[in-house]
Amino acid sequence: MEFSQVVRRRRMTRGFDADRPVPHHILQSALEQATRAPSAGFSQGWDFVVLRGEQTQKFWPATTSEDRPADRWLTGVSAAPCLIVCVSNPDAYLDRYAEPDKGWADRDTQRWPIPYWDVDTGMAALLVLLTATDHDLGGLFFGVPAHAMTEVKEVLKIPQGRRLVGVVALGYPLADRKSPSLRRGRRRLETVAHDGEFGQPWSGG
Repeated sequence: MEFSQVVRRRRMTRGFDADRPVPHHILQSALEQATRAPSAGFSQGWDFVVLRGEQTQKFWPATTSEDRPADRWLTGVSAAPCLIVCVSNPDAYLDRYAEPDKGWADRDTQRWPIPYWDVDTGMAALLVLLTATDHDLGGLFFGVPAHAMTEVKEVLKIPQGRRLVGVVALGYPLADRKSPSLRRGRRRLETVAHDGEFGQPWSGG
């Protein structure tokens, strides 16, 4: 599949076939592609906790409460046969930029108004999603609820200094369930690209 086709075909999948596991070679490829993401200072401050089959049931009880009814979203997404929990490591960046070629020896997080450990891990997650699309699999990136952060870390034995950037659900998609948010339409290029300065319409010329 051409790259432009992969980008255009990528969609967030919200319903998965629980009876069709993700083939190992596709999962291996997705993880390998994730390691090709860019990272500040080549810090590579990411980790991926991969949950397959019954292992996924360690995640869902930690993020949902018994009094929450299983709505359509939860029913569809929790059927995913594979979850990849994307974890960032701020210390990898603080350590890297304290090295002689960078020279920020104080490791001050105030030097990072944008948490690039999270940004770079998000880029890695996107490569997983694109790889899934290239292999005709569905993927969904979603966040861990704030109230569940600590419990998820404990259940998956993730060090407390790490950050849960999000989770990629992977699997074979069921019949396409389009998000109602898509009715808002995609912003046109000329409304998001600015020529030379903000507010100047992009002409493309």
